[in-house]
Amino acid sequence: MIFTRRDHERLEGILVEAARREVMPRFRKLAREDVREKGAPGDLVTEADEAAERFIYAELERAFPGALLVGEEAATRDPSVLRRLADADLAFVIDPIDGTLNYASDLPLFAVMAAAVVKGETVAAVIHDPVLDDSALALRGEGAWLAGGGGRVRDLRVGAATEPDRMSGMVSWQYFPEPLRQDLPGRFPAFAQVASLRCCGQEYRLAAAGRCDFLLYGILNPWDHAPGALLFSESGGHARMLDGSHYRVDRPSTGLLCAPDSESWRQIRAILAA
Repeated sequence: MIFTRRDHERLEGILVEAARREVMPRFRKLAREDVREKGAPGDLVTEADEAAERFIYAELERAFPGALLVGEEAATRDPSVLRRLADADLAFVIDPIDGTLNYASDLPLFAVMAAAVVKGETVAAVIHDPVLDDSALALRGEGAWLAGGGGRVRDLRVGAATEPDRMSGMVSWQYFPEPLRQDLPGRFPAFAQVASLRCCGQEYRLAAAGRCDFLLYGILNPWDHAPGALLFSESGGHARMLDGSHYRVDRPSTGLLCAPDSESWRQIRAILAA
């Protein structure tokens, strides 16, 4: 199946409308009973996550009849849907609010994200910032760009490679297995700066625009990383699993490293994951 630029525009439009209807009206207005923990401490779901996912599902079913829909909240309830991603002619992985902890903490640093997947390959990505009302977009083979209000568009490009001690990066170290989980923070001083925004959608946007140099993630839920990995790659970056293989939504594994090019990727991996 060919996922066209027109299809991409429809996908973005659905996410933008979900942000305007369901996400922003509830921001900083959640009652205590509107927020729940799903499992681990800090793993939250809110009324806004669920309302936005319902809206996105309904609109995608109308726009793309028969497509497989894999939303974060739905997959949490029924993980078996993930097994269908590899064979689906067209699927969408959806994160109705990425950075829910920030959202529930009244911090304006979150995103609404989705990726289109054809037979296990990510072909289109949308990472929408509801606060700024702009979208980072990518189509496989056609590059990545930032689209804002008033028709403003600019290409996204990763930064130039530099020496590790001049690099800044984002690392979700707490999601790695032991002993790497405990070891990782002790390796951060090799770089100029290492941080986490608690929202991988915003981190991918930063890296794709050349505002930080590298990203490292442990657990790879497809709704978190299918949009961002494509965005980063189409911005000219080198995104690989720690074993050197390409990221795919249908291959559960641990450790995705994104860097400006293959040489800097090898240097960063040698420091963080040797």
